[in-house]
Amino acid sequence: MTEHIGVALFGAGRIGKIHAGNLARHPHTQLRYVVDVHRPAAEALAAEHGAIVVGIDEALADPGVAAVVIGSSTDTHADLILRAAAAGKAIFCEKPVDLDVTRARACAEAVRQAGVTCMIGFQRRFDPTFAALKQRLDAGEIGTPEVLIVTSRDPGPPAAAYIAHSGGVFKDMLIHDFDIFRWILGGEAVSVHATGGCPNMPEVAAAGDISHAAVTLRTRDGALCQINTSRRAAYGYDQRFEVLGSKGLLQAGNVRPTEVVAWSGDAISSDKPEAFFLERYCAAYSLEIEHFFDALVNGTPVRTTIEDGIKALELAEVATRSWREGKAMECAI
Repeated sequence: MTEHIGVALFGAGRIGKIHAGNLARHPHTQLRYVVDVHRPAAEALAAEHGAIVVGIDEALADPGVAAVVIGSSTDTHADLILRAAAAGKAIFCEKPVDLDVTRARACAEAVRQAGVTCMIGFQRRFDPTFAALKQRLDAGEIGTPEVLIVTSRDPGPPAAAYIAHSGGVFKDMLIHDFDIFRWILGGEAVSVHATGGCPNMPEVAAAGDISHAAVTLRTRDGALCQINTSRRAAYGYDQRFEVLGSKGLLQAGNVRPTEVVAWSGDAISSDKPEAFFLERYCAAYSLEIEHFFDALVNGTPVRTTIEDGIKALELAEVATRSWREGKAMECAI
């Protein structure tokens, strides 16, 4: 029987609660510690799962902790990765690695030097529908992929205070879509053209960001990707994409609370998409944590590495420059 892996969780907010529940259900993990600057939140989450609230130093100093799960605010990610790597802990970290590419690369070097496993939380790769599409694509069902179209829309914008420190829409939201681009088309971008604006959302513009964006990427072999995103979709969380190949088309649609469809003399109706990311990607969050700890138990590589995190961040950086300068950018990523 495999011994339980001791885990320290950093972050007791929305995503921390999701990870804590998934850790509690995993057969090979034991959530030992919860660390959060907001102690009441940490205490409530720790009490729910039989863990203890401690500080960063104490959590990392415990030899019984073999892995850390980082679900705290973005500005803490790099420091926690560096400290966890120095302590010899395996690392699962939510995206992004950092908002600064140079600092993210320093984290990757620290991970490499320490020889520890580090996985970045690009949960969309673990979504059952998206993963099924990828398997069929890799099996050659539609031939060579030529065009990827990604729709990614939030139901509503976050608070202006959050937007002002988020790194902007390309690093905050589209970083997931840049990862989808690399995962699905299997290549790197040689050009990026991003544009956007704030139609009817002046509060986003006042925070120094845009609410709507369109990005076109091209790979070295000429495959294209078009991403459209919005911080507001009145009908729910809109997450879908399609791949046009030389022999056909594959589509991955939204997830709804139920698949019941009502037919009447007035209309044909169904449920709206799931409300937001926590509901939409519930299964994906569970599967990615399962994959991370199974990889530790079996000594196998993780699917979403810190290098994947850096590549997506680099694309977000190029897209930000493209939007600000109003022109396409060549890139050697």
